[in-house]
Amino acid sequence: MPDPTIAELEAQEAELVLPSFDHDDARRLGEIVTAAAVEAGHPLVVDVRRPGLVLYRASLPGTRPDHEQWVQRKAAVVTRMEASSALVAARDAAAGTDVTTAGWPAAEYAVTGGAFPVRVAGTGVVAVVTASGLTSQEDHDLVVAGLRQLLAERSGPGRREG
Repeated sequence: MPDPTIAELEAQEAELVLPSFDHDDARRLGEIVTAAAVEAGHPLVVDVRRPGLVLYRASLPGTRPDHEQWVQRKAAVVTRMEASSALVAARDAAAGTDVTTAGWPAAEYAVTGGAFPVRVAGTGVVAVVTASGLTSQEDHDLVVAGLRQLLAERSGPGRREG
C-alpha cells in the first residue's frame, strides 16, 4: 500500500475529532491499539499522553528501550505542530525540507509516522496517541484505526458523553 498523500492525512485529521476526551477514553484508546498489536503479534509500545502526563502505556514483548525514545520524539512533533507526525513528515518531503535541519534537535523530534493528535471538537488537540515498533506507516495505521474505533464506540448506541 502506498504512503497516504498530504490530502489523505489531512482528511484523517478532520475525520478523527472526538466530542470529548478524558482519562477513561485515553485508557480505552490505548487498549484498542494494544489489543490490535497483541492480536497481530506485533512488538509495540503504545502511549497516550498529554503534556506532562502519560495517560496510558503498554510495552509488548519484543520492544526495546529505543522504542521509548521513538515514542517521546514522535509525540514531541505532534505536541509542537498539532498535526500527525506522518503529516509533518509528508509536508516536509513535499517541500524538500527537514525540520531537524531547520533548528529542531533530532534527539528530541522524530518526524516519521506513528503519532497522532487527539482532537476534541471545539477545543483542539488535548493529547497524543503514539505507537512505535513497526514501520512508520504501520505505526500510523494502528493509531488511526484505534482512533476510528474509539470514535465509532463514542458515536454508537449507548454512547457516553464526556
